[in-house]
Amino acid sequence: MYIGFCLNNEQRMVKKLIKKKDVYATREAQKYEHPIVSREYILEFLKERGRPISQRQLIIELALETEEEQEALRRRLLAMVRDGQLLLNRRGAYGLIEEMELIKGYVVGHKDGFGFVVPEDNMGDLFLNARQMRSVFPDDEVLVRVSGMDSRGRREGAIVEVVTRNTHSLVGRYIAEQGAAFIEPSNQRITQTILIPPGAEGGALHGQMAVIEITEQPTLHTRALGRVIEVLGDHMAPGMEIDVAIRNHELPTEWPDSVLREVGQFSPHVTEDMFKGRLDLRAKPFVTIDGEDAKDFDDAVYCEPSANGGWTLYVAIADVGHYVRPHSALDKEALNRGNSVYFPGRVIPMLPEVLSNELCSLKPNVNRLTLVCEMKISATGKITNYRFAEAVIKSHARLTYNEVYATVEQNDKALQKKHEALLPHLKALFAVYRTLLALRQKRGAIDFELPETKIIFGEGRKIERIVALTRNDAHKLIEECMLCANICAARFLLKNDAQGLYRIHEGPSLEKLTDLRKFLNELGLKLPGKEIPVPNDYAKLLKTIQDRPDVQLIQTILLRSLSQAIYSPENKGHFGLAFDAYTHFTSPSAPNTKPKDMFKSA
Repeated sequence: MYIGFCLNNEQRMVKKLIKKKDVYATREAQKYEHPIVSREYILEFLKERGRPISQRQLIIELALETEEEQEALRRRLLAMVRDGQLLLNRRGAYGLIEEMELIKGYVVGHKDGFGFVVPEDNMGDLFLNARQMRSVFPDDEVLVRVSGMDSRGRREGAIVEVVTRNTHSLVGRYIAEQGAAFIEPSNQRITQTILIPPGAEGGALHGQMAVIEITEQPTLHTRALGRVIEVLGDHMAPGMEIDVAIRNHELPTEWPDSVLREVGQFSPHVTEDMFKGRLDLRAKPFVTIDGEDAKDFDDAVYCEPSANGGWTLYVAIADVGHYVRPHSALDKEALNRGNSVYFPGRVIPMLPEVLSNELCSLKPNVNRLTLVCEMKISATGKITNYRFAEAVIKSHARLTYNEVYATVEQNDKALQKKHEALLPHLKALFAVYRTLLALRQKRGAIDFELPETKIIFGEGRKIERIVALTRNDAHKLIEECMLCANICAARFLLKNDAQGLYRIHEGPSLEKLTDLRKFLNELGLKLPGKEIPVPNDYAKLLKTIQDRPDVQLIQTILLRSLSQAIYSPENKGHFGLAFDAYTHFTSPSAPNTKPKDMFKSA
């Protein structure tokens, strides 16, 4: 749309005035061959105007005479709509979202067909009825207006605009019947079917699981269209659940070429020239202690008695940062993946196998580059000194929790003979563990003993049974070692005024406390302490309920009354562990949550 006109003197003066008022005019002139007013000026202009305006009227009021200027404005307005800065209403006028009393948020679906919009401002969800949900998929970003209240007193929303479509492919069961073909999504939160037009079947047969690309998004009046891009196989085929989950969550399973080129440059072994500037701790008998089915070994421990009756405890973790450099292809792909994803018998790693399973896995009898936290612990369990250092170690054994427990606590003679050289150091680990545990209990840390389970698979990768896992003192020993290293990491950040993320856990809210006390009162129980509880109040209550038949229920309610632990650049302490400062040097292995070579006073 080009509006041809010539500027009169008044319009020329308006154009000059606009350029003066637009404080970003210089920036726009440097970026574009045909600059126009900045986004900031457009937003301010519409705010002062107080009502939507058409593109035609905006061209006139901004005195945009040339075709190039008008085209630049058109593109800018479309970009501002795309980025959620403006809304184009049904009359073709542009306006500010806040001026139109619209709410921006993300769609959450429900298996019964209705859904909700979770607003960006967290001011309470809006209910979407089944009709409104026809035009969107879960996770779509939308603008809604409040259309009324439903029968349960909830705010009900009507979708005005879909800002961003976030579902571009999905997995489902291919159905072909009565001359029509469609996909029934495996995600139960998507209740609408997707039509597959003739010629878009991709070789899929009736009843098979398939991946489709969404070729046309749904509207209030039309269903979504798609085409089959991958056939996974029969509906009940072994392992199908994993294939479906991977694709439903769009988990990356292939490595970019840039990542493969980088890892291709790594030596398969840690060589002597890589030891420069590192502590050589290979003579110390570090060991890894994990479950029987562990595939990668992230941390190793070693402990020796001190002359003063205390101990020196070492916790070593793989030095991933030596291999993954900032802003490298590996770093970017790790950021994209975020974490490793574990399935029964399969893992999608955050880093390629040459790192996750080899160079950064602390396997026995091979040199490994590590970061080590060395801690001096007194006879009473207090950490008196610590240091963090880049080091090289050689794990002397890959041990399991049950093996270590049987060796030390159950005096298994055969295992003691097998691990004769390690036995004094394993006993030292148990000694420091008991001291640290006693100190933690004295401090009043909350320790929930919630049941853990393991899935046993039978023929065809089908679930055969689910069994309870029993934790022994070897599990708790490793937890205490990790807690110590994590405490020291937090202290190091604070002492050196360094930027970093703390693991913070704030106490319960007043609302949750009220609900908890009401629940406990109905059971004849009471939360000890004052109006605002401390961790020890929870710990005392947990001790009194251990023999009750409803102990698991009470523990669950107590756990839910607490705030969720999060990462934050601001240290606010950890309520559950009763620490003033806490972070994760190691993997987050603490219960319910796994520099230079200089000693730092604790």
